[in-house]
Amino acid sequence: MPRRTSRSAPHRLRTPGRLAGFLKTASICVLIAGLLSPLTQATAAAATAPNDYCGGQCSDILPPGENGNATLAQILLNQAFGTQPDHAEDQLGPYADLAGGYSALTDAKIDDFFNDASFGVASDQVASTEKPAGRTDVTIARDKKTGVPHITGTTRYGTEFGAGYAAAEDRLWLMDLFRHVGRGQLTTFAGGAPANQGLEQQFYRNAPYTEADLQAQIDSAVANNGDRGRQALDDANAYIAGINSYIDASDSGRYFPGEYVLTGHKDAITNAGTIDHFKLTDLVALASVIGSLFGSGGGGEVNNAISLLAAQSKYGVEEGTKVWESFRERNDPEAALTVHNGESFPYGAKPDSAQGEALPDAGSVTTEPLVYDATGTGASQSATSAAKAATASALGSARRGMSNALVVSGKHTASGHPIAVFGPQTGYFAPQLLMLQEIQGPGISARGASFAGLSMYVELGRGQDYSWSATTSGQDIIDSYAVELCQDDHHYLYHGTCTAMDKVEQKNSWKPTTADGTAAGSYTMRVWRTKYGPVAYRATVGGKKVAYTTLRSSYLHEADSIIGFQMLNDPGYVKGPKDFQSAAQHINFTFNWFYADSQHTAYYNSGDNPVRASGVDSEFPVWGQAAYEWKNWDPATNTAAYTPAAQHPNSVDQDYYISWNNKQALNYTTASWGDGSVHRGNLLDDRVKKLVAAGGVTRTKLVQAMADAALADLRAEDVLPDLLKVIDSSTVTDPTAAAAVGKLKTWLTAGGRRTETSPGSKAYADSEAIRILDAWWPLLVKAEFQPGLGDDLYTAFTANLPIDESPSAGHGPTGSHAGSSFQYGWWSYVDKDVRAVLGEPVQGPLAEKYCGGGDLSDCRSILISTLKEAAGTSASAVYPGDDLCSAGDQWCADSINQRTLGGIKHHTISWQNRPTFQQVVEYTSHR
Repeated sequence: MPRRTSRSAPHRLRTPGRLAGFLKTASICVLIAGLLSPLTQATAAAATAPNDYCGGQCSDILPPGENGNATLAQILLNQAFGTQPDHAEDQLGPYADLAGGYSALTDAKIDDFFNDASFGVASDQVASTEKPAGRTDVTIARDKKTGVPHITGTTRYGTEFGAGYAAAEDRLWLMDLFRHVGRGQLTTFAGGAPANQGLEQQFYRNAPYTEADLQAQIDSAVANNGDRGRQALDDANAYIAGINSYIDASDSGRYFPGEYVLTGHKDAITNAGTIDHFKLTDLVALASVIGSLFGSGGGGEVNNAISLLAAQSKYGVEEGTKVWESFRERNDPEAALTVHNGESFPYGAKPDSAQGEALPDAGSVTTEPLVYDATGTGASQSATSAAKAATASALGSARRGMSNALVVSGKHTASGHPIAVFGPQTGYFAPQLLMLQEIQGPGISARGASFAGLSMYVELGRGQDYSWSATTSGQDIIDSYAVELCQDDHHYLYHGTCTAMDKVEQKNSWKPTTADGTAAGSYTMRVWRTKYGPVAYRATVGGKKVAYTTLRSSYLHEADSIIGFQMLNDPGYVKGPKDFQSAAQHINFTFNWFYADSQHTAYYNSGDNPVRASGVDSEFPVWGQAAYEWKNWDPATNTAAYTPAAQHPNSVDQDYYISWNNKQALNYTTASWGDGSVHRGNLLDDRVKKLVAAGGVTRTKLVQAMADAALADLRAEDVLPDLLKVIDSSTVTDPTAAAAVGKLKTWLTAGGRRTETSPGSKAYADSEAIRILDAWWPLLVKAEFQPGLGDDLYTAFTANLPIDESPSAGHGPTGSHAGSSFQYGWWSYVDKDVRAVLGEPVQGPLAEKYCGGGDLSDCRSILISTLKEAAGTSASAVYPGDDLCSAGDQWCADSINQRTLGGIKHHTISWQNRPTFQQVVEYTSHR
């Protein structure tokens, strides 16, 4: 039987504005993949599946739940009474409970907070089985606890057909949304709410693809990868056939997702309207959402140039450049490293003499317009404010990071087998962007998470005797070129010839919405493309009019990574760490990949790193001229010479690995600002290093290290002690400041964590100290740095790097209620500056001393005065109210919200800074 729990309500409920604004955020993981070698069945008891070498010690979790589809009746019941469809929210509780339960954790209790991720389903745990579309070559079994689909096929086609069918059962509405996002058609599909406009505009600006561009990516991926490319095409066609089979079945049976009725695509009474079938290019559109924003490090060259010019204006060219470089922290010697054995992987270093730089004339930079011919709410919602709406959301931010990984070699574990606790932080959504699945068939044997609509293969998870996962790496694969204009604003010089830019447009319109009062509207998004990529800015350089373009190595190549994922799913290919690294090397997105089996651990940094021309500084725009192009660059295909695998940070069997979007290795420059002495990676590194030194690491101990770091306030743990040293350099006589210092010290003694007084209390222990630090941080950073830097440079640097991203800081890159925190901030700057003022040794110091102009007494006065101000700031001012929380509700301000991408809502949970999908693994044997 097709999967369903109820039928659509027998009436038409219209919100013509189309759930306007329900698509308010998201943050993505990445991916597509798997392949080759016949497999055993997955229907035996989980602990005895013959192709499972984990010995019952593989676990995973993915909140809020596997079921991301809901009928109209279920949506109405949820909105009226809070009832949940089966398996829509059942992984959220265990995930949330770890924050209060990790201290008493034992190996036997791990699956109280995670799912058993063994292969197969025990016979007494099978909730349902089905043969999709009546096929005899594939079975989808769902387990009672989570409803996860376990897909077992006897043919390759049937296996992938089942994967597509199961994906549509669990995420059809979300998949439909994101194929429209990837095509720049979200507002036409889902309504013209400001958040939808902003999200649509941000994605289209980064990946303005035509249908021909999408098809060309498919053709290229198939043509360039031999048998694997042809197999990937066959898999994709089978997968799409499965999706479309479910669309037809759910349409005729009238159990399709209720959002289609709420958005006017279907009529609840007559069943009029259609749900469009999927096609191959839709998968590339989905992949482009991932590739353009979440698997592509770099960019920001124009903003870098603006802040460099501000520094040079303030200090002069020579000293200003030194100041800029010290804040940029390209290769900070105090940074936490993933490959920490001293091995060097040079990339992105500052050249001795930069060549071809095209810095803009001061004040000349303007952002290239995107929106034209706007009417109605398209006109009233400016492109600027729409972009801000998107940036305030997790999905709309290209700076979104994925975390984290803790991997320990078997030399340091109690069992002698490696242990890993790892997963991506892809945000919290209803439904979740990722979905769980197990796939067993010819050439495929894996369980784990996949991005909805790209689940032909498991993208992060486990094979028969190994597991793998990823974090965002952020190395620079994007460059900005200044192309000199000629004839008019839409022609440029290319190799000396005046060449016309290509115009790509997407016209959108939407109907009125009663949901938020948005009226009808329309606009056209227009992008001008050059051989050096899309135009992003206009400016003058030395008085010459130029367009600044953005070129990334994965542009027009989002489909290429399918081969790497195919390999990771193939038990005939991955038999050890070197095979894993080879598979990861076929992924052109910028990620850190981690691996563990019963004998080995491994790491590999993926991405097509272009080989730049000699002397080119990747931090700044360069002239669009042959001398400064990537080596062997072909503009027709956007291919070039890339650094070889050996030059990417990589390692096998290091004592341990940690990653929380930190620096990968010595001399390997990422595009991220803030990879300095204090980074959230330190929270993991400090804890895992201690475990490894003590030896006898267990799954429980490694989970506890992760969970403890997940509740730590990075500022409190790694910066506050130095701030208090400055304050304690003399007796604190002011009673308000003294009381605040006392509260902060008490909190530090307790661990400096943001934890509830008791599980479920919705109130923090040491709440006053937490409030004081939350209020103090922005005050002290501004008072410490703005006087010395000056207003213009301080503003420019904060544009490069926000000063704070605490859980309550809605201004941070991830937005409020997003869970992931302390990814970006000025903690390293404060740490280095304060230690310098204290006279302590600082490697890679800032070029100047800023706190009190370098005078300890003056610095102390600044800290005390700002601390007093913070202590007197009310909770309602520190934690302003929003659509979820009342002003002053500290716990609620930090809480994690499953942001709605459809009609079903879930409850908020207490803050914890950890991956969304997470695995805990310790293999007991190997093939």
